[in-house]
Amino acid sequence: MTDLELIEKALYGYIPKGLTYEKKLVESMAYSLKAGGKRIRPMLTLEFSRICGGEDSSALPFGCAVEMIHTYSLIHDDLPCMDNDDMRRGKPSNHKVFGEDIALLAGDSLQSLAFDVMSCEDTVKKSSAKASVRCINILSRYCGTAGMVGGQVIDLENETKTADLDAVTECNRKKTAALIKAACEMGCVSAGADEKMIAAARKYGENIGIAFQIVDDILDVTSSDEELGKPVGSDIENNKSTYVSLLGIEECKKRVDMLTKEAIEALDVFEGDTTALKELSLKLSNRKN
Repeated sequence: MTDLELIEKALYGYIPKGLTYEKKLVESMAYSLKAGGKRIRPMLTLEFSRICGGEDSSALPFGCAVEMIHTYSLIHDDLPCMDNDDMRRGKPSNHKVFGEDIALLAGDSLQSLAFDVMSCEDTVKKSSAKASVRCINILSRYCGTAGMVGGQVIDLENETKTADLDAVTECNRKKTAALIKAACEMGCVSAGADEKMIAAARKYGENIGIAFQIVDDILDVTSSDEELGKPVGSDIENNKSTYVSLLGIEECKKRVDMLTKEAIEALDVFEGDTTALKELSLKLSNRKN
């Protein structure tokens, strides 16, 4: 079984079952969870667990949890009150299928499900109570006010003014990089890694997270709706400050290369085989969608 198959099987297994009156809500949750995607975050959780000597069974619940948080954020991002996007991964956005009310609640339910998964008896048995508590703390911190949600607020406020590079970087450090850092750190924690390794994973995640957003900004200018599976050109249309608008495409590419290099260098502290993580960071820096 490939990593992607392993993740998909585990992720779908957490979708609530046997609910009658909440059927539409569960269908909405499943619709976005099953919409595909690269599953980068759970893959990072698995790989960091492996290089720290951990077991996939211990890391997988935490990887699935961060993917649920990521999925909920996408559902909410697409809502008319946010980015107002009709397409996501080549399919109609959740609210276009289930309505804004159910889409909003599906996002809420995925968020709570993530913490249920991390704290349930089965997860505690596979990892430990200590690992579960710390991972809950990591993910709640990185997805909340000081992380993803805070970054989204900065992003919304930046739409009404010309933001400088520091503001754009702070936004994306929280909005995009925070969940990627969480995935990396939780992989280490699930394997019982020391603080030096966790700090290195944090640095790796921060660098590839910001690089990921810069590539997103580049693709919004250079790609097509078909390639990305969502509308492109919205940043220009909304006169939004991005890395591309502030630095230009060539400088953005240089920054992606620099950040990727620094991410790879952060892996030097690990004794385990970091080949997969190095290859992933390079693949993300050169992606076309």
